[in-house]
Amino acid sequence: MTLLTLDLHPIFRNQRAIDLALRDVIFKAVRTGETVVEIIPGKGSGRLSSQVMAFLGQKHIRKLYVRVDSGTANTGRIQIHFKGR
Repeated sequence: MTLLTLDLHPIFRNQRAIDLALRDVIFKAVRTGETVVEIIPGKGSGRLSSQVMAFLGQKHIRKLYVRVDSGTANTGRIQIHFKGR
């Protein structure tokens, strides 16, 4: 299993930077055939996790991945699974 990771802690106050970083990592995973992307929004208030889930719920983004796991074991991480090549 290949894993790309995106930690949102350094940019959590900048919505545009968050959207661009999410878009970049999703398209990189699709382009390179990665099977899993791990997003780290942190635990906090849950606002950042909600923003990530809203981004992932967009129709044009949703069709790029197979499923999303938002950590039952670790609520500060979201894993996005893609079809392998």
